[in-house]
Amino acid sequence: MTSHLLSRPRLNASVLVAHPDDETLWCGGWILLHPSWHWRIFTLCRATDVDRAPKFRKLLKHLEARGEMADLDDGPDQGPLAHTQVEATALKLLGGAPGTDVLFTHGANGEYTRHLRHEECHRAVARLWRQGRIRANQVWCFAYEDDGGARLPQVCEDADQRLLLPQAVWLEKRRILADIYGFSDDSWEARAVPREEGFRRLDALSAFSHAEDNEELHA
Repeated sequence: MTSHLLSRPRLNASVLVAHPDDETLWCGGWILLHPSWHWRIFTLCRATDVDRAPKFRKLLKHLEARGEMADLDDGPDQGPLAHTQVEATALKLLGGAPGTDVLFTHGANGEYTRHLRHEECHRAVARLWRQGRIRANQVWCFAYEDDGGARLPQVCEDADQRLLLPQAVWLEKRRILADIYGFSDDSWEARAVPREEGFRRLDALSAFSHAEDNEELHA
């Protein structure tokens, strides 16, 4: 399924991800292939990270995009965060991006096994969008899975939108991860960076379902 909206030459597009580098890994090709769109990129974590925050600002400059970072806990324990905290943070970031035509964010499964912050980001967006508190005409979620950790993430077979990147664009994704974010050739990120990108369009029914799951998980 291809959205007519996504074929327009100029859109106001936002990306909300858990961490700096997620935007490049999961939808960097789409960003690179649509330089005429007005991009705003936001992260829920790492605003005070002395290593990652400057790299994210360098990325924004490279892409000629606007953006902002928040600083939710992202420690090694990865304990669950209160959904109200994640939602408030997402809303604060996206509140500065009015008139959004399309919002890209994490999928319900977090792309790979497993990162709780990715999943929490998805649930927050689904709930806020269903409530009308996020004003975006469409929400597209990353559609990848890794067979329970048995392999590197690949596009889901039932993704609504699939995009095989030209070789040059895929190599530019890899270059950004290496030259801007500093990942080595043998890092998980360098090995995982997908050449094919996939997305699922969030609809009102699935947003309601994910929001209800969120309420049960944090009751």
